[in-house]
Amino acid sequence: MDAFDIGGELTVRRLGFGAMRITGEDVLGEPDDPATAREVLRRAADRVDLIDTADAYGPGVSERLIGETLAPYDDVVVATKGGLLRNRDGEWLPHGDPDYLRNAVLCSRDRLRTDTVDLYQLHTPDPDVDLEASVTALAELKDDGVVDHVGLSNVSVDQLETARDHVEVATVQNRYNVGYREEAPVLEACEEYGIGFIPWYPLAAGDLPVEVDEAAADRDATPQQVALAWLLERSPVMLPIPGTSSPAHLEENVAAADVELTPEEFGKLS
Repeated sequence: MDAFDIGGELTVRRLGFGAMRITGEDVLGEPDDPATAREVLRRAADRVDLIDTADAYGPGVSERLIGETLAPYDDVVVATKGGLLRNRDGEWLPHGDPDYLRNAVLCSRDRLRTDTVDLYQLHTPDPDVDLEASVTALAELKDDGVVDHVGLSNVSVDQLETARDHVEVATVQNRYNVGYREEAPVLEACEEYGIGFIPWYPLAAGDLPVEVDEAAADRDATPQQVALAWLLERSPVMLPIPGTSSPAHLEENVAAADVELTPEEFGKLS
């Protein structure tokens, strides 16, 4: 599998791991089986170069488990996100206040047990806070050495352009998969600027087009593996991070890097 240089210097293989599902049900609280969650993390660190999480997962649970299980990070890039809160009802609430973000990064750093966060992403723009203020706070944290690289999530092309006026954007994490392509303009902007594109919801929770099932039936692969293979083929800046709480599913996802679609299959899915 080919590689991508995040921020021009963090070289990772293009299939990573998303650590949202190592928490409890509905991404809240502790996992039902902490030992299995740690095993998934250890296997992921052996098989991929990029692990993505967020302070909102748990909240705090995913980051803490990663820190306890994997730190120090000799051979893996750990990315996290801030600026999205969870209330007691499990609602996701944007919170991009600069002072909050500065504190959130420090809390993430402590939970991850690292001096510097490899990649810190604004989880979502806050409609009540000027985007420039949120991004400038992250740029200052980069200047201070608290984070190595800055990323964005859930942004439009215009918001990406605004952010790029204030900081070098290393990655963008938006929803994208073989059945959902509305963020294609953002992907194209990332291609133009050499920015890594991290598609969240890469497997569409199994709700995949029938063509994916047909391609999987013609080879020794699962539909999910074909969906990941399509993403990897779709763009050289694509960095899928499928998540799971199952060691077996992790192995299946990683094996997608070895699935090669024919031009005809790729064209049919495209």
